[in-house]
Formats: sequence, C-alpha cells, structure tokens
Amino acid sequence: MNHLPATPAVDTAPTRSREPLVFGGVPEAEGWALAPITPRDRVHFRTDHELPLEEFRRELPDGVTVSYDQGEGLYRVDGACGTASVVAEWVRAWCAGRGTATVGLRAETDVRRRAPRDLPPAFLDGLCRHYLPVSLKRLQRNSSTLRLHVPDPDDLTQQVSEWILKAVEQFDEGKGVPFGAFLATQLSKWVHDLGRNAHGRTAADTENRQQKAVAAFLAEHQRRPSEKELAAYMGQSVATLRRNSQTVATLNGLRNLQSLDGVGPDGTEIMLPDAHEAPDEIMGEAEQTLLSHALTAACAPDPDARPDQRAGQPNVLGWATWYLTTWGGRTKTQLSGDLGTSVRNMNVHADRVERALKVRLVELAD
Repeated sequence: MNHLPATPAVDTAPTRSREPLVFGGVPEAEGWALAPITPRDRVHFRTDHELPLEEFRRELPDGVTVSYDQGEGLYRVDGACGTASVVAEWVRAWCAGRGTATVGLRAETDVRRRAPRDLPPAFLDGLCRHYLPVSLKRLQRNSSTLRLHVPDPDDLTQQVSEWILKAVEQFDEGKGVPFGAFLATQLSKWVHDLGRNAHGRTAADTENRQQKAVAAFLAEHQRRPSEKELAAYMGQSVATLRRNSQTVATLNGLRNLQSLDGVGPDGTEIMLPDAHEAPDEIMGEAEQTLLSHALTAACAPDPDARPDQRAGQPNVLGWATWYLTTWGGRTKTQLSGDLGTSVRNMNVHADRVERALKVRLVELAD
C-alpha cells in the first residue's frame, strides 16, 4: 500500500508586527496626513547685519513667509511656486534700503516642505520626545565629530532636536520610507555638514577623502602610505595631493587656534627679544608673530555680541582669507574654489577683520 508523503506542518499563527507609533493620540501615519508636504519657491540668504525679523515679517508680500536659522545665520523666504525671482528681488531691495548687504542670495524653485507648526502640537511633541533619545543613540558612532563642533551636552541635545524638526519639515510620507529610516539617513548627512559649514565644503570633503584613503591603505598594507603611494591610491597627481594636503593642514590649524574662540589672544603674554641683542632675522620673525597674533585676535568673537549673532562667533572665513592671501600666496579666486564659497562672501568676512585689525595695529604701534 502506497503512502503519500506527510504534509509539512504550517505555522498558522499570525506574524507579530510592530504596533504603529502613536503620538498625542494620533497614529504616526495619520499625523503626517494632517499636514501634507507641499511645494513652494524658496529664497535663501545671509546678511552682514542681523535683520529686524518682526519688521521684515510685517512687510513681506501677502502669502510669503520667512524663517531664520540662528545656528547657520540663514534666512529662508517662502512664496508660491513661480515667484522665486520676484521674491529674490524684493528681498534684495528691502535689505539694501536698510543698509544691509545680502550674502549668497539664492532662489530655488519647487521646494517640497511642510511647516512643523501645522502638525497638531501634541503629535509633534510626542514625536520629538520619542525620536530624541533614538537619534542621540544613533549618533554615538559620530561622537568624535560631534564633540569637535558641539562639545556641550546641552547644546548637542538642542542641535539634535533642531535636526528632528528639520527632518519633519523635509519628510515626504508619499515615498514609502518610514520617518525613522529617513531621519537616520539625514542625521549622518547633517553631522558631515557641520564640518563643511564651519570650515568650507571643499576643504572638509578633501579631508574626509584623504582620511578614508589613508585608512584603506593601512588596512591593506599595514603601514601608512608615502606621498607618492597615496596620490596613486587616490588617482591624483602628487602636485594635486600636495595642494589638497595644504588645504587640510589649514583646516586642522583653524580647528586648533584656541584664540579664535576669544580665550587666547588677550590672556597670553608674548615674550619679545631685545632689538639691540637679537639678529635681524629673529626680529623679523617676532614681528611676523605679532602680526599673526593681531590677526587672530581680530577674528575672535566680539564679547559684547550675543552668541547667536554673526559678530558673536569666531570669524574663521575672515582669518583664512587674510592669512592665506597675505602669507599663503593664494588669490581670493583660488580660495573661493578651495573653500566652496563666493569671493563676495569672503570679502564680507575679510572687511570685518580689517575693521578690528586696524584697532589692533594701532595698539601694537603704541
């Protein structure tokens, strides 16, 4: 008698799935639908003086809104699709009428964003409370970079909270990617942007590529590469590698200049040689040291300015512009390419240095 093979047992128990997240009594998926992402035209710009924001808001054309990112010193003006060029001209004229110069003004069309304030307050509050500890844990792998740019734990919590709100603004629920996955991807990008914004995009990207190449060579050969080997490994000429290495060295030098945070210059005593005893070349080096000291002090934050104002932050770009064009043999056009910024923006920062440096040089002459 033939027997049919036994039918394998099938687990008919339902697969366990994660319960949907609920914030403020509203399921997450439903919450996004309450404030869908919408297209608009946007104008981005910075200024050489902080704008009176409430007055600016009152005088904006109907249907146009503005937000201000204090951390980046960046204004974002939003209008209806098709109005980017008109809004850009209006912003430029309004600022010029009040003696304020715009820096890096750029119009962008068809930007898809949502305003976090359009979400139910309880939903937004619950979402932020849930994703804050998740994000902080996710960012532990970037702790060394974060400590460099955001050393205070309270400031880090604030920065991550701002990033969560930024992700809420950009998240497009129609693309089928969960918000948590979108946020994790953006966090890695924004950590990298901290260095790019502080020290110039091209310089930070160059440093990142060189570090990765050195690490890969070390893993493969168990030793550091020579200059020629590293150039070949990166597919560059030795001349290009040397030029890029100078950019990286400048970047690291800027990071290590304690005096740019307002701590060093005025509290440090400089011992000068006796002009009658020291040879001319030593006195020449002493004068260069004094000039460098004065330049660095001129780039320190203004102690009378608020930390969120441009004058209350170290003028890194102004320092790089003055130092590298005076002693580094570089032109502003070359620096513009290396640092990923416009010559006009460099001039704005360099003018701030010049005003402060004139005072310092008078003190030195006395």
